[in-house]
Amino acid sequence: MTAAFPSVAYLVASFLFILSLKGLSQPATARRGNVLGSVGMALAIVVTALALYIPGSGAPAIPSPSTAMLLAGAIGIGCLIGAVLAARVAMTQMPELVAILHSFVGLAAVLVGIVSRMTAGTAAGAGGMVHDLEVAIGVFVGAVTFSGSIVAFLKLRGTLGGKPLLLPGRHLLNLVLAAASVILIAIQVSTHAPATAMTCLLGLTAIALVLGLHLVAAIGGGDMPVVVSILNSYSGWAAAAAGFMLSNDLLIITGALVGASGAILSYIMCVAMNRSIVGVIFGGFGAEAPAAGAAAAPGALGTVHETTVEEAAELLTTGQSAVVVPGYGMAVAQAQHAVRELTDVLLARGITVRYAIHPVAGRLPGHMNVLLAEAGVSYDIVKEMDEINDELPETDVVMVIGANDIVNPSALDDPGSPIYGMPILQVWKARRVIMLKRSLAAGYAGIDNPLCYRDNTLMLFGDAKQTVMKLLAVIPTLAR
Repeated sequence: MTAAFPSVAYLVASFLFILSLKGLSQPATARRGNVLGSVGMALAIVVTALALYIPGSGAPAIPSPSTAMLLAGAIGIGCLIGAVLAARVAMTQMPELVAILHSFVGLAAVLVGIVSRMTAGTAAGAGGMVHDLEVAIGVFVGAVTFSGSIVAFLKLRGTLGGKPLLLPGRHLLNLVLAAASVILIAIQVSTHAPATAMTCLLGLTAIALVLGLHLVAAIGGGDMPVVVSILNSYSGWAAAAAGFMLSNDLLIITGALVGASGAILSYIMCVAMNRSIVGVIFGGFGAEAPAAGAAAAPGALGTVHETTVEEAAELLTTGQSAVVVPGYGMAVAQAQHAVRELTDVLLARGITVRYAIHPVAGRLPGHMNVLLAEAGVSYDIVKEMDEINDELPETDVVMVIGANDIVNPSALDDPGSPIYGMPILQVWKARRVIMLKRSLAAGYAGIDNPLCYRDNTLMLFGDAKQTVMKLLAVIPTLAR
């Protein structure tokens, strides 16, 4: 019974992870899902550490006191760093935090694989051909995840531009790298020379790192939320591979859960964006580089109709219905609480207010939902794109706050646009559109937005939070 304790505890932790995923599927139960996942992870860590001291639990040897102190110190330092980062990170930095955490999982899988190869025995193949194959696959997936996540982190942070890196012959390059990886895996699994096996494994690591860099660098900014989801799936499979290498059932189950759920989410998001998941995974497969000069310069598409805070407040309060479209600009300005206050003021005046959420608004799946939930916005008035698009023609005013690509008409009527074919919020069908933006700068996809120049669009320039606060100051002075 003592030896079986870790397996029973792992089963309980796995069940908690499944309940956590179920809770995270709905905003109303997301907090409970996080708690269940945290409890499951704490249980997994404690039991894994205690299992080292249980005879018959699978541990190769009971660790010495010095090893136990190193283990405890590593866990303590990791927990401290994680707690500090989680407490200090702003919601605008959450996407890049998620990306860098994915890279840690990939790096861990690579290190586990290399150490497993080093300690498998004095000769290559001593751990068995199956084990050697597990090591090779784990290292490959982990390295792709690590380098791809680093590129995603840099793109989300703004260090790298959002435009895709479309090298000549990029698909051939990917095929060559993949073929070289298969060859190295075959040699590493079949050879009986330990030096050759380790050389092949290190070479495989280097090739996979380059492949991960190239795959993600070739993906445009408009698809980055899907990329984050795909990398989440990769990190799960990397963890599962590490579980096979370590013969740890919990890692296998947890990794498979994360990998499968991430893959399903990626597919759902690709459907919502009218994208091919194969195309996104392979770095814009089938896409061609845009012609030079194809992108219009800001202001070249027409005349901008600028408005004032007073005029915008008048429009918001004289209509019967209003829709708020939040975007990344709202997150950057941390305006979600002010926007919620504006919603309350309008509702108190008898105006119907709803929020329209695009599946890829922001830099992370569900980014806007999290921001609105943090601000205390009722789930009842938060509508998804498919729910709200049919109602927009009957809407008096749509207020777009820091969004750009997700309301860009080019996705529907410009076949040459990088976002052509992506379903969007058709806000221009409303009677009036008020766009809150800092400037006419292009969105993350790097293209101008014709919506800014439409006759029924009014531009209200400035910081989103400051602008909304000004609206809150003006509206009470207006007659009902």
